[in-house]
Amino acid sequence: MGPHPAVAAIRLAVRRVLHDILVAHSAAPSAASSPSAPPSLSSASAAPGPRGSAAPDDAPLVLAACSGGADSMALASALAFEAPRAGVRAGGVTVDHGLQQGSDARAAEVTDRMRALGLAPVEAIAVSVGRGGGPEAAARDARYAALDAAAERHGAAAVLLGHTRDDQAETVLLGLARGSGTRSLSGMAWVSGAGGRYRRPFLQLDRHTVREACLAQSLPVWDDPHNVDPSYTRSRVRHEALPILEKALGKGVVEALARTAQLSRDDADALDAWAARAEADVMTTAPAAAGGAQAVHLDTVGLHGLPTAVRRRVLRRAAIAAGAPAGSLFARHIEEVDRLITGWRGQRAINLPGRVEVRREGGRLVIRQG
Repeated sequence: MGPHPAVAAIRLAVRRVLHDILVAHSAAPSAASSPSAPPSLSSASAAPGPRGSAAPDDAPLVLAACSGGADSMALASALAFEAPRAGVRAGGVTVDHGLQQGSDARAAEVTDRMRALGLAPVEAIAVSVGRGGGPEAAARDARYAALDAAAERHGAAAVLLGHTRDDQAETVLLGLARGSGTRSLSGMAWVSGAGGRYRRPFLQLDRHTVREACLAQSLPVWDDPHNVDPSYTRSRVRHEALPILEKALGKGVVEALARTAQLSRDDADALDAWAARAEADVMTTAPAAAGGAQAVHLDTVGLHGLPTAVRRRVLRRAAIAAGAPAGSLFARHIEEVDRLITGWRGQRAINLPGRVEVRREGGRLVIRQG
């Protein structure tokens, strides 16, 4: 008799990702899987090692990011089961954000649970959460910085994250509410981070399935009270907005939003590739001026002939190249710069975040910092 269907589903999802990691590990960097494409829906075809055998010391190391919640505990258990069969070393990391009383003891419990599953190395990392961008964004930034550091320290080939299809739907809905455009609507990528470090095996699985997998395996899980705290935006989306949408529109909203994410990502990738090619035709980088600031020059005639979606991507890329921080550069900034091309009436220079100035000089758009 095989495993519980939910357990089989999470193991298959992890098996596919481990196969992709092994392929990327053994091939040239250019042969790595596309960040936009989900894992193949067919059974993974990695050649497994002997069942139950330990992976060799030179095998790639894969870490599970585990908070102790149902999603990440299901992930850790599936990784512990599949890794020796795939010939991969498997470890785990938990991040203590220090935002709740007793968080250090809880982190210690999570590391004990991961060790009990057979993961090694395992560690808990305490971080200090700042205030930039709001509490949720600050916690996320601190968490990813800690995971990046752990991956570098252990030489990990990848870090697995337990985001589910429900998380993807929430992310798309948040992007829609912000009016952030196609890239924001594309949600979370299957593969992201420097060198494709982060992998999300569960993006095609719903939250109920992974929680059921934990119940079937008698895995203890911790329910973070922040996940039901209405002071957090994502919590309100999860417990208020999505249920209302499902009541009004019927079941299937989560699946539809997740599908929208993949369609939007395909479109955004295509437009970004077009913008990169167009950028080479319209952009020149001028030598640094006496003050040390480097200027980016753009041909306004060439820009004007581009579709709006492509032109604004070129403008955003140019502003970032000149020194504007990507996280502080919003759609309204790019729209103002775009009017220097499409609605030119002799406007004054536009100031962007990062002390970047954009002005039109004849047939050129000049973007410089300082």
